[in-house]
Amino acid sequence: MWTETPLFFQLFVVFILSVSIGSFLNVCIYRMPRNESIVAPRSHCTHCKRPIEWYFNIPLVSYLLLKGKCHHCHIHISSRYFFVELTTGILLTSVYQLSLTSTAPLLFFVFYSLFVIGLIVASFIDIEFYLIPDSISLGGIPLGLAASFLIPSVMDQSTPLWGLLISLFSGFFGGALLLAIAVIGKMILKKDAMGMGDIKLLAMIGTFLGIEKVCLTLFFGSVVGSLISIPLLLMGKGGWKSKLPFGPYLALGALLALFFGDTVWNWYFSFAQ
Repeated sequence: MWTETPLFFQLFVVFILSVSIGSFLNVCIYRMPRNESIVAPRSHCTHCKRPIEWYFNIPLVSYLLLKGKCHHCHIHISSRYFFVELTTGILLTSVYQLSLTSTAPLLFFVFYSLFVIGLIVASFIDIEFYLIPDSISLGGIPLGLAASFLIPSVMDQSTPLWGLLISLFSGFFGGALLLAIAVIGKMILKKDAMGMGDIKLLAMIGTFLGIEKVCLTLFFGSVVGSLISIPLLLMGKGGWKSKLPFGPYLALGALLALFFGDTVWNWYFSFAQ
């Protein structure tokens, strides 16, 4: 019945459900680095601590109706809440559309939605706290391995065992590659050039995307990071030795690799021939 419904309706339903997930991700982003439970207490204003009524907690809509302010104390609510909900909706809907081309659409959608969710939470925590929780990076590795075992085609393999082995090697390769860059960077800069959180995150990304796309992740992340960071530094928004979170750039690189990696590689090989 579901598969017989028009695609635009399927995407609409997935988007509505996804922005609701985005609302929960905001809770995770705020509470996880503060070592607070993500289950209880219920959602509340972080300033006046009053619980948020359900009708003021509707994803996207409530933020717009309240004009970005708490209904009780009228303190400004960060636009991050709206942005995370909208971004989650767009990305998970895109994952759903991509899953339709998979040999196992439901499994692909579940596993790679969890992958994208992890990237979103890790990015926003890293932006504010300069850390990536191990529960996301290390906790995501078994999920990546499981996805590659159950859907070996994501690793361009036909058997579960080879899918698992390629995923395992890709995770090791991604982590080792970034670790080598970190060591060389420290030798040159005389300071830590990369945090272990970034290294573990790229290892997790490798288990989901494979060797080729983990290389694209690092390439895209470095290019985007340079395009954003260097102008900021030149404008005096921080010194050359300022601490900059690299996790969000890796996450963005991973998303570009997930959605456009095959197209980029096909273009590259056709150009190289």
